[in-house]
Amino acid sequence: MAFAATGSYWPWNDRQGRFSAMRAGCFALVLAPALILAFQAWSHQLGSKPWTQAVHDTGTWALRILVITLAVTPLRRILDWNKLIGIRRMLGLSAMAYALGHLALYCIDLAFDWGLILSEIVKRFYLVVGITALIGLVALGITSTDGMIRRLGSGRWQRLHNLVYPIACLGLFHFALQSKIDVTQPVLLTGLFALLLAYRGLNRFKVPLSFTSLALTALGVGLATALAETGWYAFATGASAWLIFQANADIIVYQDWTALRPGHWVAAVGLALAVLHLFRRPAPKPERMRRHARA
Repeated sequence: MAFAATGSYWPWNDRQGRFSAMRAGCFALVLAPALILAFQAWSHQLGSKPWTQAVHDTGTWALRILVITLAVTPLRRILDWNKLIGIRRMLGLSAMAYALGHLALYCIDLAFDWGLILSEIVKRFYLVVGITALIGLVALGITSTDGMIRRLGSGRWQRLHNLVYPIACLGLFHFALQSKIDVTQPVLLTGLFALLLAYRGLNRFKVPLSFTSLALTALGVGLATALAETGWYAFATGASAWLIFQANADIIVYQDWTALRPGHWVAAVGLALAVLHLFRRPAPKPERMRRHARA
């Protein structure tokens, strides 16, 4: 489900080999973080431990792009924008590429000492979780071609690619574990991932998409994200869970926009999509298209 196949060789062309502005823009956007990271490395902006910083940055971008990949199908439904499906495979392969770069830079950071690398992976639980997620992501990338869809059959291929959801869970868990105290980014990505799962649930249980259903989903997942962040910090620091949860109200009490927490961002993204759903331009339905053709 994560990666849709394409027959076009160049990333900026569609399946018919024609130039696609959407695909070209997507390709430029997924390439930008790597170019920025390369420039920061060249200009010595990665701090006292540049390799370590590069490892963290590539891992973060791998998960960001993976979450964006999983957002394609819900966005296609909410916005009635079927053309979005054309960039899903590119996004999925980009997430895999950044994840492989994450591993490669980790090996460079440890000077390709394979004994040390293997011992670190075995000893550290968060590395076991991360390498498991990476292996799964590579398996999905390898099987994302038209040829593999024909070889596996669409049913088996779809079941295999549905594993992207547990793979994403493992990746996000790895991110949270290695972040230790400051889990703002992992919680934000996890909240957005939970929002996507909630949209999937609406579709599974055939809940009609409307401003009300989407807005309630956004608020519910935003609250759940705030509670998850509260629970993590309370467990990790031993601080009062109530005081931690109250920090989510700082934006109202102090009118400080820098006090926005992951739960706020998740709710805001969901509410924005609910508003956009109101102004979408419905895609032509098959029956409507047939009537138009007969006319």
